Amino acid sequence: MQLIEQLSHRSDFTTTETRIATYILSHQDAMPNILIKELAAKTYTSHSAIIRLAQKLGFHGFRDFQRALTTEIVINTQATTNVDANFPFTDKDAVTEIIKKMADLKTNAIANAQHQLRPEVLTKSAYLLNKARHIMLFSQGDSQLRARSFQNKLVKINRFAQIAEMYADEAWNIASLTPQDCAMFISYAGNTDVHQRFAKYCQAHHIPVIVLTGNVDSPLQQFATYQLVITQNERNNAKLGTFASQVSFDYVLDTLFAIMYANNFQTNLAHLKTTQLLIQDGTLQTK
Repeated sequence: MQLIEQLSHRSDFTTTETRIATYILSHQDAMPNILIKELAAKTYTSHSAIIRLAQKLGFHGFRDFQRALTTEIVINTQATTNVDANFPFTDKDAVTEIIKKMADLKTNAIANAQHQLRPEVLTKSAYLLNKARHIMLFSQGDSQLRARSFQNKLVKINRFAQIAEMYADEAWNIASLTPQDCAMFISYAGNTDVHQRFAKYCQAHHIPVIVLTGNVDSPLQQFATYQLVITQNERNNAKLGTFASQVSFDYVLDTLFAIMYANNFQTNLAHLKTTQLLIQDGTLQTK
């Protein structure tokens, strides 16, 4: 049973829980970004009452409940164009249908990610990356492609990140980090054993950690300074490709870069103009 359906039809809610559920159902557009204290004030209840409701519905707490609810709201809003993230097309589809389905899949994935982003976490993450002496990116498989794209963008604002696992030197790389640096783990499942060991090491040595994952239960989160959790209706296996997860990661990393750029916009713009002149006048031509 869907979460919204449970909020509508559960018969074991207390009077207080029913009031909270009714407010949520009537204000679904506000749910992705509402704080628990705001919801408590709007419903004349308490933090503990909201948490008890979330736990009754099978969640650890309000944050997990909010993420699941946000995902469901977005999917329901876009139901007319919803595409199976795991098998977005079949052998029965014409080329025109595949074109439309892949466009819808990516559009839905970005919209879903947008509703899950927390502006305050993005702001703090961008600040951390802007002031870090070194940025170390940990990622594997398809997520490493996203990390490399992010790494390339950072060069444009004089921020130089390293892909920790590029030359199988990740252990040396993590050991070289200090509290003035930042480790960023980019992993949809967020359950790689080596990443957990490295993140735990960072926490023990006071090295800031940013985690970007699609798993609300990722063990990496317990070691994170800041968490960017973006869920999609995509399984870890039994799928044609990592379409939804990776397009949403691209969107999040592009947004993070944009915030970093905007924080020093005039300086970065001046650097862009200077570099373009050096390239155009032949000083730094590569061809």
